Amino acid sequence: MDHKESFLQYLKFEKRYSPHTIRSYQNDLDQFHSFLSGNLDGINTDEVSSHHIRAWIISMMDNGMTPVSVHRKISCLRVFFRWLRKEGIVITDPMEKVVLPKRKKTLPVFVREEALDTLLDNENFSDDFNGLRNRTIIEMLYLTGMRRAELTGLKIDDIDFPGSTVKVTGKRNKQRIIPITGQFIKRLQEYISKRNEIIGDGNESWLFITERGNKMYDKRVYNIVKAYLSMVTTNEKKGPHTLRHTFATHMLNRGADLNAIKEFLGHANLSATQVYTHNTFEKLKKIYKQAHPRA
Repeated sequence: MDHKESFLQYLKFEKRYSPHTIRSYQNDLDQFHSFLSGNLDGINTDEVSSHHIRAWIISMMDNGMTPVSVHRKISCLRVFFRWLRKEGIVITDPMEKVVLPKRKKTLPVFVREEALDTLLDNENFSDDFNGLRNRTIIEMLYLTGMRRAELTGLKIDDIDFPGSTVKVTGKRNKQRIIPITGQFIKRLQEYISKRNEIIGDGNESWLFITERGNKMYDKRVYNIVKAYLSMVTTNEKKGPHTLRHTFATHMLNRGADLNAIKEFLGHANLSATQVYTHNTFEKLKKIYKQAHPRA
């Protein structure tokens, strides 16, 4: 597709999007280009109309793609054509006349407090390096609500041991400070001691490493979290993002301010955090039905 590489460079260097997000945008643009090539051979970017975009939406829906996935792909086109117009490459934005399919609102999936207590308080982790590291990963995600990519990007210097805080580098390199418990600080010190036995005198500063001393990678973190959450929950979703949802939901249920949770999670807007209030409301409805004599 015309101007794709320049657009991706813009996302990388000006918008500071993560490599994962940039790859997603590249894949979405490639898929849109393949659709256009298969149906309208040789069309240029400045010839794309709202009709072509709506045709792609219909094609994706006909192939069984969920509205949520369609929204994500079309949001890529929205950013792309907004950039094209800003650069003067196109005069009109075809996205302005595109109406997206309604998507079903789904509540964030979270793990019950009792289930997390069962996982962390019982003997579910081995005493070797892998067991200690895996437990530390689970606790770090649950205690801070950080994203998987933020966890794998942590360095030892990001931990303030005297202050009991962790510095997290989020989307677009925005940093935030999250408090952690004194008990978890001790766990981190124990883990780092084991970690240093593996990595030796190497200059690698990544906090979480594999048993071979390499930087921990996203897929490995996902598999670790899924394996342990499978011990205590039957939820379909059991990845690191579930622990992020769990952190926010448990904090809100115990009276934390929504704005504070927004800062912990690194959300740009409060609207992204407000989705967790629905989980709390569902809990209140359940309590009401159980407790009120006329319910």
